[in-house]
Amino acid sequence: MKLQIALSLFAAANAFTAPQANGPTISALSAIPGSQSMMSHQSGPPPDYAQAPAPIREAKPKTPSVTVQGGSLKTWAFSSPAVERVQVVLKTEGRPLDADVELWAGPDNTPHKIRVYVENGATRPFNAVMETPRGPNTVAVRNIGQLEFPMEAVIEAVSSAEPLGDLSRMDQGPMTIQGGALRTYPFDPQVDSVQVLLKTDGRPLNARIELLQGPNNNKQVIELYTEDGLDRPFYAILETPGSGNVIRIVNTATVEFPLTCSAGAYKLGQKNSVEEMQPVISGFGSEGRGGGDRDVFRYGGGPN
Repeated sequence: MKLQIALSLFAAANAFTAPQANGPTISALSAIPGSQSMMSHQSGPPPDYAQAPAPIREAKPKTPSVTVQGGSLKTWAFSSPAVERVQVVLKTEGRPLDADVELWAGPDNTPHKIRVYVENGATRPFNAVMETPRGPNTVAVRNIGQLEFPMEAVIEAVSSAEPLGDLSRMDQGPMTIQGGALRTYPFDPQVDSVQVLLKTDGRPLNARIELLQGPNNNKQVIELYTEDGLDRPFYAILETPGSGNVIRIVNTATVEFPLTCSAGAYKLGQKNSVEEMQPVISGFGSEGRGGGDRDVFRYGGGPN
């Protein structure tokens, strides 16, 4: 009798169904933002925040060029002492280029001066690197040409972690040039550009760099002064289109101030025809080598 009563009570308990609550269920709560922190009883791995995508950094745009009209002056100030090297690029649309470039380091202190002349600023743009230790420094560019000869200037800071130029490609040098002496460096027609590095043992540096193509035919002339050729050496890239290109280095100082010169090919090209090897006269030669816009070398410690 007692066994029958117990079985009947067990069947009644199984048949009983609890009424559904009027509030939201757990699945409904999971759809509410911020409710996961209150649901500690739910199983599953926590979200992996380490794999969240990092913010995308936009690439630094190239420094825009500034037009320097004939007879005018433009300056670029670098107030940060971390800037220890700047690149100077001057070019035109095919007209001659005549400019003065100076480095100002404090009042009435000009430790670096450059005078540059280029027959055709599109075919042979001026491209040099200046050391700017112990800032702040200011680079001044003056267009000493007439109003009809504007030019474009790009001055920007570059890394000073690497040595100047590609030393492995400077097969000619280092060579000592005594005061008043000169050295010439001829190059093959396959050489499209040449790198030149001038420095001293700490004495002042006075020199003239000439790019010749033919007898006494100066395509580019650079006259420079540096108060300390060890602390502020001079490095430049000279474009050498065509054939018969010769670099002439003249030490314009006295015999007490020798300098050390290193030169070599920077960029080689493919010249397979006789026309491509002809000298470039007044910026006009074979097709694609004169008069038009061309990419300008950007210093990075080696050829592009």
